[in-house]
This record gives sequence, C-alpha cells and structure tokens, in this order.
Amino acid sequence: MSLNSALSAGTSGLIANSGALAAISDNIANVNTTGYKRTITNFDPLVKAASSSIVYNAGGVQAGARQLISSQGLLSSSGSATDLAIAGAGFFVVSSQSTTTGQIDNVLFTRSGSFTPDENGDLQNTAGYYLQGWPVLPDGTVNSNPSDLSVLETVNVGAIGGTAEATSRLQFNANLKGTETIRPQVAGGTYDPTNSSLNMANYNPTAGTGVEPNFVSSVQVFDSQGTLRTLNMAFAKSNTPNQWHTEIYLSPASAVDTGAGLVNGQVATGVVAFTTDGEFDAAGSTIPGALNFGAYNAGAPGAGAFNWASTTGVGAQDIVLDFGGPNSTGGLTQLDSPSVVLSTSVNGSVFGDLAGVDVDANGFVIAKFNNGVVKQVYQIPVSTFINPNGLTPENGGAYRVSNNSGAFTLKSPGTGGAGLMAPKSLESSNVDLATEFTGLITTQRAYSAASKIITTADEMLEELIRMKR
Repeated sequence: MSLNSALSAGTSGLIANSGALAAISDNIANVNTTGYKRTITNFDPLVKAASSSIVYNAGGVQAGARQLISSQGLLSSSGSATDLAIAGAGFFVVSSQSTTTGQIDNVLFTRSGSFTPDENGDLQNTAGYYLQGWPVLPDGTVNSNPSDLSVLETVNVGAIGGTAEATSRLQFNANLKGTETIRPQVAGGTYDPTNSSLNMANYNPTAGTGVEPNFVSSVQVFDSQGTLRTLNMAFAKSNTPNQWHTEIYLSPASAVDTGAGLVNGQVATGVVAFTTDGEFDAAGSTIPGALNFGAYNAGAPGAGAFNWASTTGVGAQDIVLDFGGPNSTGGLTQLDSPSVVLSTSVNGSVFGDLAGVDVDANGFVIAKFNNGVVKQVYQIPVSTFINPNGLTPENGGAYRVSNNSGAFTLKSPGTGGAGLMAPKSLESSNVDLATEFTGLITTQRAYSAASKIITTADEMLEELIRMKR
C-alpha cells in the first residue's frame, strides 16, 4: 500500500538524517583534534518496484558515512621538536605496542603527530600509539624496505647515550724551508727509519739517540673514544732535491702496537716530494695517504701495519692525510722561507652528552651532543596507499589496512609521491565549522520534513479508518 510505503520512506529519512547529524556532531566535536579527518554523509535513494503502472511505492533513503582521509588539514607551528606533521600524502607508521613484532595486526597508520617520549623514551602520540622508524646503521646507511615491517623499530630518544667522534681527516698546512741544511746522518747515508738509533722518532739529544729532524710538528687527533692522541710529523731534508724524509709517530709510543718496519710509535715512514714550484707532489711521494689504525683487539699487526695498543680499548680508525697539491689551497709547500705550521684542520671530538633531538624534512631523527657532534639515529618512513580513503578507522585517529585501501608502501619522505616531514608542526583537523553549521541546519530541516511525512501519512490513514464509521 502506498501510504505504508510513505511511512517507511519517512522513517528512513529520520534514520538517514540522524546518521548525518551524528557525523556532523563528530566533526564539530573534533574541530581541534590533531590530524582528525572530516566525515561526510552521502544519501542514496532506495527504489521499490511499483505494483501497477498507476501505483508508486516509496523506497525511502539510506545514508552512508565516508571520511575524507586524503584531505590534508592546515599545518600549524609547534614548539616541540618531536611534534611532527606530513606536508603532502602519506601516514606515520605507528604501533599499539612499544615492542615491534613486525605483524600487520599491531601496525596502524595515522596523521596525528603529537609525539612525546614516554617513561622509557619511546615516542608516543596522545592516542597512545608508538612511532616506528628505520634505524640508521653505524655506517650511516638505512636498511629501508617498502613492505617489510620487521626492519622497523619504535623510535626511542631516551636510550641515546653520549658519543665521541674519531678523527677521520687531517689537513696539514705547513712550509718546509727549501734551503735547510741536510743532517749529517742523511748526508752520509746512515739515516734509517727502522733503527731506533738512526731515526727521527727516537731523537733525544740528551741520550744521544736518533736523528734530529729539520722540522717537527705535533697535532692532536681523537680516537674512537674521544681521547686526545698526539701525532707527530718529523721531516729531514733528503740528498735528493725536492724530497724530505718523513716519519709520523705517536707520543707516547706505547699507544700503538706496530709490526715489522715500524718502531718507536711510528705509524708511517716515507718521503714527501715537491714540484719545482714548491707544491706537494703526491705522485712522487711515498708517505701513505691515510693512516689505518687497527682495533686494540685485532691481534699482532703484520709488517708495516699498526693497531691501537691492547691496553687502550680503542676501536679501528682511518685518518686521511691531506697534504694538498697543485691548484689546492693550503697543504705542504717547499719555499725559501722559514719552516712553519700555517694551520691544521682536524675533525673529531671528545665525548659529549646528548643535548637535544631534532627531525629534518627527510625524516631523519638527529641527535645533537654538547661536543658539537650531530648523529642520525632513525629515519621516519611515510606510508602511502593507492586509496587512502578506503582505510578502516580505528580509535585515536589511526587507520588500518583494508581491501579497499590497497597495500601500504613505506617510502622515504619526499620520494615516490610521499610527503615531506614537517618538524615542529602539527596537522590541524580538516573540519570547516561554517560548512558543518550549514549542514547542521539543512539536516535539521530534512529531519523535520521527514517527520512531517509520517504525520501526514498518519492523518491520511486516520481519514481512511473514519470512512467505515
């Protein structure tokens, strides 16, 4: 009967607009919720087949809610270094547990980036979800994988200990006087760097040992524990024009264990050569371009090799020596002016404590230490989906993978369509209050109109019943 279908249609209108009101209420309630995505209600007609060509049966309406997950809210500045937002597409990867199991059941995706350290230093947002990231390996690389959750770890900023930076590069800028007098042992051909009595490393005028260098300079370098070590460079003019015998050795000599051919703490011996213009000639020099220290526990060094002494507990270390050359600024020169060190440039630092943590646009979590060292410890991936609006909502502004969303793909921020990381920022809700209040009015009117359908159909049925009286 058409009147009954009208009653059903009116009832469906009440139900559908009640659902729309619920969605609007959620939107208004979450207007200040970080990363919240507005819900809209779509109305679809329900059509019933007519029983005859002259009778129409009302089908009514049904409502379906849909979140605008792919719509980005405005980014607002925040004072916290661990507040994060994504400028563009993608989601943070979070877990409901601080210990990552690598299982998709425990992994969710969110745009809510209000992260703060918990009592263990794990970054957790206000909904209680833990931020996941790729750990940066000791060599500075990241073992990233677009689909492997097992390589992710909960980002922890509380377990970052102090650090030291070993010296890896030494630039030595000095001049060796070209008219220096050749030492008697060198002139007589008895100079021998492998002989403690006839080398520069063991020169001691009081004891009468060794050969006096024409020029010697000491440079401070850092080992892997941040301890200062004294590296000496001694030069003696050779009988061969434009060449100088060179010994590089540590003080005290007990700091290193040396193999055959090295004595008195030596780590390098050879010749430095110069061009006729007085510039360092790398091709004609036999002094090595780098000092390769073995670890304290590497065992007995071979011929020409050297390790940190077993008593030091210091790890392996390579120091590149930069003596300049043609067309370079600085380095070693041989000019007819006094032998002098012009400058030295040495990287590395002493041990330092953690001073703070920052995140850059590429998602790297950077630890800053009070010795000036900065160190990348994690990279935060951005997860993208073919259809982000198909994700299944969870509590706390998080989402779960569904058949409609497609599989996730983990990417470095700013690559492959993923948004850049916006540090010290939060994403605001994408709710517009003016739109919601307008929808509130139209929903209220539609609800009232649906109720009128029911009262009108009721009056018509009552009129029909009175016909029998």
